[in-house]
Amino acid sequence: MENTLVPTPKTRIYVPVIALTLYAVASGYLMSLIPLMLPEYGLESSLASWLASAFYAGLLVGALAIEPIVAKFGHRKAYTYCLVAFISTIAAMLLLPSSMGWLAARFIAGISVAGIFVIVESWLLHGDESGRAKRLGLYMGALYGGSSLGQLGIGILGIQGSVPFIAIGTLLILAVLVVVFGDSEQPPQEHTEAMSLKQIMKLNHAAIIGCIVSGLTLGAIYGLMPIELSQRHIPTSDIGTLMALIILGGMAVQPMVPWVSKFFGRTLLMAMFCLIGVGALALAASDARLSVLAVSLFVIGMATFALYPIAINLGCDKLDANHIVSATQVMLFSYSVGSVIGPMVADLFMDGEHGLMEYLFLTLMATCVYMLFASIKNKGHIVAGE
Repeated sequence: MENTLVPTPKTRIYVPVIALTLYAVASGYLMSLIPLMLPEYGLESSLASWLASAFYAGLLVGALAIEPIVAKFGHRKAYTYCLVAFISTIAAMLLLPSSMGWLAARFIAGISVAGIFVIVESWLLHGDESGRAKRLGLYMGALYGGSSLGQLGIGILGIQGSVPFIAIGTLLILAVLVVVFGDSEQPPQEHTEAMSLKQIMKLNHAAIIGCIVSGLTLGAIYGLMPIELSQRHIPTSDIGTLMALIILGGMAVQPMVPWVSKFFGRTLLMAMFCLIGVGALALAASDARLSVLAVSLFVIGMATFALYPIAINLGCDKLDANHIVSATQVMLFSYSVGSVIGPMVADLFMDGEHGLMEYLFLTLMATCVYMLFASIKNKGHIVAGE
């Protein structure tokens, strides 16, 4: 009987995961490309943080709007529409090189990416609960692995001219073809049901905080880390490699999360990863050597990219299947709130001695303390219940 159950998740998930990987390569290249190519288009470097916030503001709006689209069209068609919308924003940036044009394009891109995330996450969260952590690990591995490959585009294809945009657009078109023509199952449309405000308020608070902090840190890393590294007088060719190391750290930690979750509660696990990140940031601040910075960034990637999959798995624990899309929507909304605020707050630290690193240190330290107290509180409730 076990053998008959094994092929089902494989046939269900390979199409969304392959398409996500292609999207991730394109998006990873684009995320690091945008801050570095602003001067070429006559735009101020200070626009970088606003572009990041505009993207995550769109992500926030998209997190609120995607559920009825999935309910009406199903996962496959909704996935296709979101990818096509994202492609249109790439064309708009190439054709409308102005501050307002790019801000509008990144806002719309955020909306479409919110749809991509909610659709793929809910697609993979459907099915048996015992395999959710592994499926989420595959999802995060594809997302971060693709993103890390995308960072290498800076050194290979550069940051000038229309070539980067053409390469990004080509990858996204391939992702659309995979979704449209790939043979894969999708969750039935009737399994999508909105959660009431009362049900949302009952979701695990530590899970929601974890998603917010994930946004606070990753939004700042994606939006401002290339500038932080540039201010440290690191060559442009090395910036792409260092950004790739951050995401490779995030990819490397994904197989570890399901295994470590067997021994530690998810709230305590988030506290542990925050503490690891704090240590890596302290190391980066105390030693200016490039080799030390590279190792520190890899570990920072492990710490920050581990938070979201742990948090979303905690938030969807023991949840009815028909509420999965709605729950992932709430978690993505929480992530988006952090992602909008993160780059703007982090920008206030950029002129300081340690810049972005100081912001990340304070954010992860505060989260570590919160998660430790939440873990102790939850353990107390379990003991009291027994």
